[in-house]
Amino acid sequence: MEHHLAQANIARFKAHLDHPSMKEFVDFLEPVNRFAEASPGFIWRLTDADGRSASYIETPFKEEMMAVNLSLWSNMEDFKHFVYGTVHSYFLRNKKKWFVMDGTSQFIMWWLPAGELPSLQMAKEKLALHDVQGDSPDVFSIKNSFDALGNPIKTEI
Repeated sequence: MEHHLAQANIARFKAHLDHPSMKEFVDFLEPVNRFAEASPGFIWRLTDADGRSASYIETPFKEEMMAVNLSLWSNMEDFKHFVYGTVHSYFLRNKKKWFVMDGTSQFIMWWLPAGELPSLQMAKEKLALHDVQGDSPDVFSIKNSFDALGNPIKTEI
């Protein structure tokens, strides 16, 4: 059975999206999302009804300042290339400008059977599971990844 890689990145904004300190992030949010959509291995990302970033969606996390990115990729290699090998890496390196960095991991991944899509509720449940058990074949971080069969993957970042 073929599987796809789901990823959820949940973070707390430092300020409202209309605050001047968030301008750079907001200005590049949609262009970076469009770039992701055109990237090899990209399958799907959560958007609002107008096709805008999931940052504008009400989430099950019940916090106004919560940013959520939820996407699906065909494989780990294409996802890692997008995250670390493209313009996206600038925003990753500079995340402290826009997000509260409280030390807890809010980035998780898991495998889904091909044809299934991740949901916000699924992401919330996977994050809670990760908080309890850490990295496992059921939910994991980029540093301690697993393949779709549950085997550890040596990850170079």
